[in-house]
Amino acid sequence: MTPFADFVSRLLPLPARNVDTDQIIPARFLKTTTKDGLGDRLFYDWRYDESGAPRPDFVLNRPGAAAAHILLAGDNFGCGSSREHAPWALVQFGFRAIVSTSFADIFRENALKNALLPVVVPADVHADLFAHAARDPDAVVAIALAGGTLTLPDGRSVSFLVDAFAKRCLLEGIDPLGYILQREAFIAAFEARREGSINTRA
Repeated sequence: MTPFADFVSRLLPLPARNVDTDQIIPARFLKTTTKDGLGDRLFYDWRYDESGAPRPDFVLNRPGAAAAHILLAGDNFGCGSSREHAPWALVQFGFRAIVSTSFADIFRENALKNALLPVVVPADVHADLFAHAARDPDAVVAIALAGGTLTLPDGRSVSFLVDAFAKRCLLEGIDPLGYILQREAFIAAFEARREGSINTRA
């Protein structure tokens, strides 16, 4: 993983509420054991028609969509099953963050473990962001993870919270396993002391 750096991006608005993980990545695409190609399957049933042709009115198919790294989502994004393929597909498409008023708990945890930042904002800020995106599709926002701030197109900054451990992992560019491996020497020393204590008591 690459350390999560501050960035500026356009918003890609998807106002649908209660978007579940089967809509994000349909179950028939879960057989893969790698992340390769999952970005092409993102929102597949909304993105393509029955013949496999792109639907021109769907937001991911609009010109410039691939250049937007922030998905502006509706309430309760990522509900449904716990499939980790959902954040995989979003990251493979190019998203680095998702902004919403709320996320399903398991989706949020899976996202954080895969370098996808879920940003929760108040309802009024959420509505303002959709309004900005409607007025000017090229409007940008800035995300600063270390400071926990989202800067709106009008210059306002709002704070968002991220679990401290998840934030540390994102900023260092590691996942939970990587965090443990960084402490391998400490773990080995603890086990050696523990083993010595057991032998002494015996």
